[in-house]
Amino acid sequence: MSIDVSMQGRVAVVTVNRPEVLNALSSELLEELLAAFRGLADDDECGVAVLTGAGERAFIAGADIAELATKTPLMARRYSEHGQDLSHLLETMRKPTIAAVNGYALGGGCEMALACDLRFASTTARFGQPEVNLGIIPGWGGTQRLARVCGLGIAKELIFTGRVIGGEEALRIGLVNAVADPVLDRARETATLLASKSPIALRVMKELANRALGGDHSANLDAEGDTFGELFSSDDAKEGLTAFVEKREPVFRGT
Repeated sequence: MSIDVSMQGRVAVVTVNRPEVLNALSSELLEELLAAFRGLADDDECGVAVLTGAGERAFIAGADIAELATKTPLMARRYSEHGQDLSHLLETMRKPTIAAVNGYALGGGCEMALACDLRFASTTARFGQPEVNLGIIPGWGGTQRLARVCGLGIAKELIFTGRVIGGEEALRIGLVNAVADPVLDRARETATLLASKSPIALRVMKELANRALGGDHSANLDAEGDTFGELFSSDDAKEGLTAFVEKREPVFRGT
């Protein structure tokens, strides 16, 4: 296995452990990573999932190019579908996901980071979508999520040129939430904070926020209002409001 999963409290850390090839994602490794996150998505003991890479050189350097070069068009399409499945899961699973980017996050690695709810970068982090240099395009959501996160003009410049940027520039353009060393400690700190919040509130906020850049604005606002009212029937809402009145810390149970 090249995927390590560790739990500390309600925080899971998923580490891509293939440092000899900068944690590049082969088809087999991609399947392992997808299986790991599917397991965490269904695990009630996990409140927040953090994705990172082993070693200091790379988060995920992208696809395994040696393997990619052997694929037929049909095989490449299936590979894209598997990467899309994983990025979609990171984006939509019913708990927050955080990328702790500790080195190269290129191609598919950048796309996996973009699919997470929050992204933290080390000072040595490097981001890019260099597929154009190989005569191909991003296949795991890069043309779409990069524009949603950073704006269309910046996204086009990065995917058209294949330029690689550092953590500070990534912060300036809104690609990451913060730059910190050691980055995994920063990600764990935020994950622990989120894991103390109401799982129900986090889930519905994630669902609503994911709709913000698509669909009808009025309908999205209506959905927010409807959900706001519905949550008042939850035990978590009653606990949170009562704890505030009683001047104590709430204990949320996700019901």
